[in-house]
Amino acid sequence: MEMGDFMEIVLEKATCEDALLIFEMQLKAFRPLLEKYRDFDTNPASETIDKVRTRLNNPNGDFLKIVVDDTIVGAIYVVRKEGSHWISPMFILPDYQGKGIAQKAIISVEKKFMEATSWELATILEERRNCYLYEKMGYVKTSVTKKINKHTTLIFYKKEN
Repeated sequence: MEMGDFMEIVLEKATCEDALLIFEMQLKAFRPLLEKYRDFDTNPASETIDKVRTRLNNPNGDFLKIVVDDTIVGAIYVVRKEGSHWISPMFILPDYQGKGIAQKAIISVEKKFMEATSWELATILEERRNCYLYEKMGYVKTSVTKKINKHTTLIFYKKEN
């Protein structure tokens, strides 16, 4: 079946029971980037399941499963700060990437948290597809960058509501 405009994307709040599932999906989604960029200190594929549990238990955060046609294909974590909301991490399983799911998930999450005055996130500058996605969604590069290693730079984005 060809995915596209007909696919329904639902965001479901993850619970502590989802920790292992989210952890395993996060590893699958981020491992190719970890192997490419060797960004061991910042890549979510280097995190432990305890880090996922910490996020799930954060009273100021929501880990949302991204569900397409009753299949969990990724997740997005939103941290509510005063006014601004942070997205980190967001991931789609490799088999579902490039199908417009991330774009629809961002639209859904922005609608879900209408109170946010702005949105912020960081991505790898060298991952042009990610940068293109966020810029297409109205996110603007800030002047903040963080050199991780000789191959990798984190770039920070912000979107005003």
